Amino acid sequence: MTSTASERRAFAHKINRTVAAEVRKQVSRDYGSPQLSKKRGAHQPLPLTEVVEPVDFEEYVSSHAPGVEPGPLRQLMEFPQDDLELLPLDKECITLEPPLPEEEDSLDPRVRDALAVYTDDWLVIQRKYQRYSTTYSPQSSERQRERQRGLHKQTFELDEAAAERHDDQDDAKRRSVSLDETPRGSWASSIFDLKNSSPDAILPSVLERAAAEDMDRRNTEARLQGRHSDLLGLYPPPDEDEAVERCSAPEVPKEHCGQRIMVKCLSLKFEIEIEPIFGTLALYDVKEKKKISENFYFDLNSDQMKGMLKPHTPHVAISTLARSAIFSITYPSADIFLVIKLEKVLQQGDIGECCEPYMVMKESDSSKHKEKLEKLRLQAEQSCSRLGRFRMPFAWTAIHLLNIVSSVGGLDRSDPDSDSERKGHGTWNDRKKKGCERMSVGDDMCNFATFRPATLTVTNFFKQEGDRLSDEDLYKYLADMRRPSSVLRRLRPVTAQLKIDISPAPDSPHYCLSPELLHVKPYPDLRVRPTKDVLEFPARYVYTPHTTYR
Repeated sequence: MTSTASERRAFAHKINRTVAAEVRKQVSRDYGSPQLSKKRGAHQPLPLTEVVEPVDFEEYVSSHAPGVEPGPLRQLMEFPQDDLELLPLDKECITLEPPLPEEEDSLDPRVRDALAVYTDDWLVIQRKYQRYSTTYSPQSSERQRERQRGLHKQTFELDEAAAERHDDQDDAKRRSVSLDETPRGSWASSIFDLKNSSPDAILPSVLERAAAEDMDRRNTEARLQGRHSDLLGLYPPPDEDEAVERCSAPEVPKEHCGQRIMVKCLSLKFEIEIEPIFGTLALYDVKEKKKISENFYFDLNSDQMKGMLKPHTPHVAISTLARSAIFSITYPSADIFLVIKLEKVLQQGDIGECCEPYMVMKESDSSKHKEKLEKLRLQAEQSCSRLGRFRMPFAWTAIHLLNIVSSVGGLDRSDPDSDSERKGHGTWNDRKKKGCERMSVGDDMCNFATFRPATLTVTNFFKQEGDRLSDEDLYKYLADMRRPSSVLRRLRPVTAQLKIDISPAPDSPHYCLSPELLHVKPYPDLRVRPTKDVLEFPARYVYTPHTTYR
């Protein structure tokens, strides 16, 4: 049956035949129109790129304080009033004298208050209820394991059901035979052992009427019966690697100290002895191209040579008599050298002319050059009397510390921790500690704390060319000392013998002076020749606070 437009019903003519695409255009046009924006008001949609900050719990609780009326959950909203404890802790001073400036009394009061940071005792903030928090710490995890050692093993229905599923096959066959004897569809097919099962305990007064308060009281008493004393102790301790928040007890701040080596200067001899010679020691890192220690000055001259400088040194401080030094190395490396430089009293003329007698004259030829030696001694005495306070460079050499460690059998190459570290074993704290101690795999063998002492006789001194040995030239020479090169062959040698002893430094050496020349405990006798603790300039940053005034 056909129908025309005139035969359509009245409601059909009112149906809108607009296409969907036109509807979308109309909506987008109206949505972007200023009239609709005015209707919506000033509220703009939230940009998708804007980061929403989480709610600050402490700020929310402090601004939305609970009501005055007491409630059962009020203690969960408020912070404990006695949570924080302030405990004083004596600050240990490693020196006999406090490390403070000499003009402390004349300083501004605010400066004196700032300096009190280095002398006042520590104030430890301890939280009494931190053990109830969910943050991970080695101490809380160990305490939780201690509590669980005395607990009874908990057995749950789920565990019993899993154990029943793993029963032997004979028991399963026996149950299947019993089920086969029971007609299908019977209620006994699922409860086949009803005759042998024991009845449940009869619940008294189930159908009796009781007030709600009495029922709650009896339920509360029933829940307290047989209840475990440490209910939260049943929960297993958190895994260290999966802990979301860690809270480790901070150690007491102390001055940073790396691996320490002791260098003792025993003797310094030349073919001819005409003037006093002075030496300096310092550590250099060739890879980082940095000087990693301050200079240690030593004087091995005889009393006769020291007498030539007596007019300029009426009083000799005992700190200048030190012949041994302790160097600290925070970042052990295979590129660390002990650089030894020799100096002499300033003289007129070129360095080559002043060093020429030490390179051509020998002790066996002293009788032949007796007059020349006397002339050189006279010139040296004149220079010492006029310019005894000034120095000029003379010669230098260097010792590769890795050769000392490896040649005397310093390390056990089969480190048991290396395999586990490569496999990723160990706890998070262990891996963090090892990561700080070992900066690279190649530097693991550079352990300057566990090698056997070695006594060296250094004879390969080089005459310093020019007025000053620049750091760039020194780094080139040090890099060439590790491999055969023609660069060092161009340097002229100086005949000398320096005998030194290199060993790991003891934990608490006696008669030691700090870099500020303060007496480090223990120091039994102030008249004994001291040992200097040389200040380190770490090759990279060391993130530890300064606890002593310097």
